[in-house]
Amino acid sequence: MNRTLTWQIMLRYFKGKGTANVAPLLSRISMVAIAVVSCAMIILLSVFNGMGELVTSHYKGFYPDMRIVPAKGKFFSLPAGQMQQIAGLQGIAVATPTIEDNVLMNNQGNDNQVITIKGVSNDYFKVSDISDYIYDGNKLLSTGGTPTAIVGNLIMDRMGMDLHHGINNITVHYPNVNNTNPAADPASAFTSLNVVPEGRFAIMDEFDDKYLLASLPLVQDLLQAPGKYSAIEIKLTPGANTNRLKEELQRITGDAYRTETRYEQNKTLYMVMTVEKWAIYAILVLVLIIASFNMIGALSLLAMEKQKDIAILRVMGADNNSIRNIFLGEGILWTLFGGLCGLLPGLLLLLGQQQFSWIKLEGFIVDAYPVHIQPADVLLILVTMILVGFLASWKPARKAASQQLAGLKS
Repeated sequence: MNRTLTWQIMLRYFKGKGTANVAPLLSRISMVAIAVVSCAMIILLSVFNGMGELVTSHYKGFYPDMRIVPAKGKFFSLPAGQMQQIAGLQGIAVATPTIEDNVLMNNQGNDNQVITIKGVSNDYFKVSDISDYIYDGNKLLSTGGTPTAIVGNLIMDRMGMDLHHGINNITVHYPNVNNTNPAADPASAFTSLNVVPEGRFAIMDEFDDKYLLASLPLVQDLLQAPGKYSAIEIKLTPGANTNRLKEELQRITGDAYRTETRYEQNKTLYMVMTVEKWAIYAILVLVLIIASFNMIGALSLLAMEKQKDIAILRVMGADNNSIRNIFLGEGILWTLFGGLCGLLPGLLLLLGQQQFSWIKLEGFIVDAYPVHIQPADVLLILVTMILVGFLASWKPARKAASQQLAGLKS
């Protein structure tokens, strides 16, 4: 049987012409259920995409494209020749050393607080995107005069500091590794550094309540690690081959160091976001399978009702495969039509959210739910609909062909 006739029969059954039983009604119910599921799929997957992109974009404020860290220990020193080799690699835009560790901070007699001090040079602001989140004060550290710092927003608020009113002095303390008997000489139990905050940033609570940025040499002195670093942070040029650069950096530095991509620096975060997205997808696929049960019943009723039509097709030369394909195609057509009917309004809602920010978020880092439509998600949903339609139609289609064959034999 030719394909044109197959499509004509499928479309006739799809429209429900010439039938008097409940098969068309059940098919419409199943299509509505599939449309609802497909609409929910594209909306939820796009919301997860938007939230994931929002979080990862904010993490760029503190996590570089790539970094080199010691395989063991906190600090390391790198020969000047190796540093030049790293900076000269094709694909690396900027490479800058940093050092960080936990310190005890107090401000003019206020309660002490444990924070992380990070020593950076002004090249650091070319490596990270933190400049985009410094909303008050200077975006660079002063290299002369009074030592300055750029401080997280929540630290500033908790310590009652204001960049524009009053005198704000921050003192940070770090255990003195050279003092072997702190009880006998408590005055030298800590090394200290006094800085004046001249900038504040707001990224996420995870960073705003933790970090203070200060000049690299000052922090090295505070941590008693002159000429040492805790990481070499790297900004890549657009289109750089990350895997190739990682191999070259590992070859230059050796086994004593680890080269980490942005994904590897936040492996748990990316893993959790990916698992959450696919868990939601799996749940909705289960709902879709349940919704397809109506379609199985509708196709079975349709096959029973169309026994005379099938008998005529058999007389015209249609074999079992042709008959089976008609009902397989009918089921796939139902699910695909339902899927498209759900996808279109879902996409329109998402585009409206992107343009007009209909659904708001209170007390979050953005005002409205972020959404991002990925063509791969649309394709995944359509493929899922086709696959579910095929699986749901398989048994009724086989039964239709075998029943008709039995009828002819009798």
